[in-house]
Amino acid sequence: MPPRPSSDPDSATQRTDPEAARAAAVSLLARRDLASGELRARLATRGFAPDAAQEAVQGLVREGVVNDERYARNYVAYHARRGQGPVRIALLLRGLGVDAGLAAAALADGPDWAALARQVRQARFGPRPPPDWPEKARQSRFLQYRGFSSDHIRAATGADPDTGPTEP
Repeated sequence: MPPRPSSDPDSATQRTDPEAARAAAVSLLARRDLASGELRARLATRGFAPDAAQEAVQGLVREGVVNDERYARNYVAYHARRGQGPVRIALLLRGLGVDAGLAAAALADGPDWAALARQVRQARFGPRPPPDWPEKARQSRFLQYRGFSSDHIRAATGADPDTGPTEP
């Protein structure tokens, strides 16, 4: 998205002013919590210089207003409640500029992913396990799209040798 045109004669100074960038960042954060990388990107789309945006975001991080660890934990909890798996959530977090280590820690502290995959499968397809391999494949594709790993999918569909045979 290109920077917004401004009719303000001080717009050239606003783009490099860290205080103006900070005010814009606080305005963005008033609407919803953002990761530091996402906040920097949004400030850039508003026409702020990268240095001004970086300085504003670093100041907010030092003050504790922006906290990527808290953001990652809340993001994982929210998306897990929506029935999304760890693979998809990790990909989304990476796209928002969250550090891979913070994302991995938040996912590790998340729910029991195998149990969540079973709940998601049962909510979509009912309580009975899939009766045959074509149906297992269909349900597996659904769970894969939702972002569950192959281990979680095998446990949820009964295709895992450790769970034993499924009953038709």
